[in-house]
Amino acid sequence: MKAVMAVVMLALSGLPGAAAACRVALALGLDVSGSVDGSEYRLQMDGLAAALLRPEVQAALLALPGDPVELMVFEWSGPNDQRVVQPWQPVADAAAIAAIAGQLRATLRGSGDPSTALGSAMRAGAAELKTRGHCTRKVLDLSGDGPSNTGPLPHVIRDSAELSDVTVNGLVIAPEGPVEATRGAAGQAALEGYFQAYVIRGPGAFTEAAAGFDDYEDAMARKLIRELQGLVLTRADLPGGTQQRPARLHQ
Repeated sequence: MKAVMAVVMLALSGLPGAAAACRVALALGLDVSGSVDGSEYRLQMDGLAAALLRPEVQAALLALPGDPVELMVFEWSGPNDQRVVQPWQPVADAAAIAAIAGQLRATLRGSGDPSTALGSAMRAGAAELKTRGHCTRKVLDLSGDGPSNTGPLPHVIRDSAELSDVTVNGLVIAPEGPVEATRGAAGQAALEGYFQAYVIRGPGAFTEAAAGFDDYEDAMARKLIRELQGLVLTRADLPGGTQQRPARLHQ
């Protein structure tokens, strides 16, 4: 009987439309609005590539070979400016991770609206995740260095049916500005509060923080491990971390 079932399952797996197992679909949205200059763009893109190649992140990605992660990456800025830079890819082995990292490092910045449309980015991520119906979990991860200033309000999209089965996490990049109060820890705390109030959603949703674009790689590594392992990590738990509070959970 077991042999018959094995043959049936093998036959079904070859049918058109049959989908492989997927424990989590992870869509990563990177902020490329006008507040992000050319060097910061590269720190973000290359930082994600480097984070994916870290041994501890690879171990988390490849922890369940028979139930892989599926990953895609897109850029976002204005209401009508979202660009996929890495289409959906099952992460089945180290070669797949290396290929994704290579694609990110080879990506050049395109032209686009300089405004910041977080709500539109959330809607674009939701549309991408809708195609991953075979995945057990769906996670949208949005990096950003400022609040939304155009397009649909983030909390309206967050609370809509479009994201009803999606967990939204945030990677907040400490903003810089001419006024001292907008820089450093104060600016980071304010932006984290904004993401927690208007952007993140779902069970266990959280924000991670980068102390500027130079810290993006470390923050991305922390965030990826937490998303993939479901562990509550402090910044001290990973290389380059400091003794700070853990990233906050969304209640």
